[in-house]
Parts: sequence; C-alpha cells; structure tokens
Amino acid sequence: MKLAIDHLVIAAADLDSGTRYVAERLGISPAGGGAHPRMGTHNRVLGMAEGIYLEVIAIDPRAEPPARPRWFGLDQDAVRARLAQGPYLAHWAARVEAPLDLSRMQAEHPDRLAPAIAMTRGALRWRLTVPDDGSLPAWREAGVAAGDGLLPTLIQWDVPDYPGVSLPRQDLALLRLSGSHPQAGLLRQGLAWMGADHLIELEQADGPPRLSAQIATAQGLRTLS
Repeated sequence: MKLAIDHLVIAAADLDSGTRYVAERLGISPAGGGAHPRMGTHNRVLGMAEGIYLEVIAIDPRAEPPARPRWFGLDQDAVRARLAQGPYLAHWAARVEAPLDLSRMQAEHPDRLAPAIAMTRGALRWRLTVPDDGSLPAWREAGVAAGDGLLPTLIQWDVPDYPGVSLPRQDLALLRLSGSHPQAGLLRQGLAWMGADHLIELEQADGPPRLSAQIATAQGLRTLS
C-alpha cells in the first residue's frame, strides 16, 4: 500500500472551543462541516495545501446517542478527561486511493485492520476503519498493542469531490507530522505494513504519547498538538 495524509483530527468538547483553538494557532477558523448521524458527532473543516484538510470534531449534543461507540475514542473516559483540559490534535487519517479498495483490504487482513464502515455527511460518502469499541486504531504484536492516535485511521472516499479537493485551500501547509511513543518501534512496524511510514516521524520516548503537526501559516510556523 502507498497512502497519503487525508486529514488531521482536532478533538474538542464542543465545536466552538475547537474552532477557537485552531483560529488562535493558525489565524483561520474552520467552518462548514456538518453532522455524522451514525456516530452522533459533528464537525467543522479547514482546507490546507496539497489536498490535506483539518477537522474539528465533537459529540453533537443535539444528536440521538448512536447505537455503537463513537469513533476516535470519544466515549472513553481517558479521552473525555483529556478533552476536559481543552481541544487537542488527537489523530490523523491516511487516504487509500484506487485501484486499492479499503473494504477488500480489510477483508483480507481482519487481524490488522479494523472494520471498514460506510459513512455519510450530506452528499459525501466514504469508508473508514473504526474498531468495534470505537477506540483509536492500534497495531498488535506478541500481545502488545500501540496506537494512541499515532497509527492512522484509513479512509477511502467514494465521491470525487471529497473535502481535500472541494474545500478552499487556505494559506496553510503541513510541513511535518511527528510524534513520540513508548512503543515507537511497534508503531513503525504497523506504519511500514500500511505503507504510511513516510507520512509521520516517530521517536521513542517514555511518558504519554504525543502527536504534533507543524504548519506553515501567513504568520509563520505554528504547531498543533
């Protein structure tokens, strides 16, 4: 597989706080977006250079609780505790493009890839990998697992005008996606298997896992973390 960065995920307790977080750091506010009825969430989006975009996502207080756990760990106690401290860069998604087919890939490697579920938002249609318990994806070897937002969710768009194409491209460019993790070596194995090891730089470090994105803006270099 050869993948591309599709988008960055800013998790927030609510969309307004997430929007302020991005605007204060990048000088531009995410806007638009919409609801994800299947997950009980909603988002705002911001286009960047090279077909990458940024998403602010939060639980939608007006939505019915979903029949399954929400994605990106939003129902988990650890994530909710982190969100109580403020919005943060929680995750990223890597895009699968034809002739590869995400559903077929997942069916062939169910021990490596989470189920590929179908999603919609307005006219948008896509598939992405989401564990049944809603957790962030993880790579497992010999009884050890590592993920914590550093291993990407895989996404495949089923419409030509997906956000990376259709969103206005602001004066923002992702220069570097990086992170640290106590199990960085294990994560590198997973990233290499996916064909995503060229998309993120990882270093071995004790302490909480960390994900950060360096972005060039009109005001200079800024970091989301």
